[in-house]
Amino acid sequence: MKFVDSFKSFITKLGLSSDKEEKINLSEYQNSTFSIGVIEFSDNVENDSGKTLAKLLGQAEYFKTFYYEEPFAPNILSLESRTIFDLIDKGQTLLERTRADVIIWGNREGEKIRLNFQTSKQYEVEDQSFVSLLDSLYIPAVILEQPETFPSALLSLISGAVLSALTPKSKEEQIYRKYLLKKIIHHLTQDDSAKKLPETYLPYILNFLSLIYLSYAYDEGTARNFKTINHLLNAALKHQDLITNPIHLGCIYYHIGQLYDSASLYTDRNPSGYIKNAIAYYRQAQKYLSKYTYAYNYGYICFKLSNLFYCYWKQKNDVQALRDALFQLREAEKVYTFASVPNFWAEIQGRLGQILTLLGTINKNNEILEIAATAYRNQQKVITERRTPLEWAQIQESIGEIHYQIGQNGGERQHYTEALEYFHDALYIYENMAQTQRIKAIKTSIAKTRQQLS
Repeated sequence: MKFVDSFKSFITKLGLSSDKEEKINLSEYQNSTFSIGVIEFSDNVENDSGKTLAKLLGQAEYFKTFYYEEPFAPNILSLESRTIFDLIDKGQTLLERTRADVIIWGNREGEKIRLNFQTSKQYEVEDQSFVSLLDSLYIPAVILEQPETFPSALLSLISGAVLSALTPKSKEEQIYRKYLLKKIIHHLTQDDSAKKLPETYLPYILNFLSLIYLSYAYDEGTARNFKTINHLLNAALKHQDLITNPIHLGCIYYHIGQLYDSASLYTDRNPSGYIKNAIAYYRQAQKYLSKYTYAYNYGYICFKLSNLFYCYWKQKNDVQALRDALFQLREAEKVYTFASVPNFWAEIQGRLGQILTLLGTINKNNEILEIAATAYRNQQKVITERRTPLEWAQIQESIGEIHYQIGQNGGERQHYTEALEYFHDALYIYENMAQTQRIKAIKTSIAKTRQQLS
């Protein structure tokens, strides 16, 4: 069996490098310690791998780690059956109970241990996190049996995976995470400790190296490191013969989609080209992460695809792209229901309202506009006047604009009256909240609607 020398050699062979490690005043971030839970491993009675990993991660000053000891049936950790839904639900319960930022699941597969990382609302809001629960980092089981010789480079890689998975709660935490990721990248380019790892681990290591770089690049807000990330992910694809489960290949395609998706935000050169590549790789990922087995992954990719098609429409004025955006949102809506994820469902309803309004206006189709108004009203099942008055008022204004447009398209005169009612509901909130610019804009809408009624 072939062996690789170290993580440093992975990076050097790819022609990658790291900037010098920058200094930061850690006293500014004394309260920015991240809570990490290691869940009892499905291992064997003679080993205590989960507790060992928790202790190793606890050596980092930026992690507060704990070991959660509760026996789980081994089949719950299977990624190849419908128990994935049970795993997601169990993880969400543990995250809420322990208030951890990230929990780590461990599962023994022969001589390997598979690590998976879960965060709160992982399949609802991305928020600077690129790691999926399906992303698996394999490590040799034997090295956890000898913690005193655990390679520091491997520990840095796992720490980077944790940081890449978590969602910063504030701008300050995002800045701190960016610093920590840069520090870890620098260590990995200098550290030769993880020598002679079997080549079978290579695609999984490359996948997580890419996620560490991608998280850092996204936090940095530039496209400077995207070529590096592309090298890492394509190197992982070149070793796909070492990947034993197709879902791991699907994750790599998914991350290439995320890469191009992110790059489209940070480039002024041919963003539509990046969008088209992101769409192609997301769709490739869906071939492995199907809606019947991995519904949450499939549905979230649909959500991302919808936004990409919408952006493409804005750049190219391609109405078919707008229709594709609608189709993808409808697919996401089948997965994310009001009963299971009300907040994310409401966001989908709002985007449906926006896209249906555009299609109805372009085609002068009042039936589509009526459906758009229904989507916005659905959104208000979650975005209520009492809890979020400003957002509620903005939705009222959008529904008012729909009724005005229906009137313009030859609909019944009553629609202008409906528009006035919605506009005044919004105006009341804007005045109470002293929204000067919004007051001015909606008074213009009220005036033009009254003209139609006069």
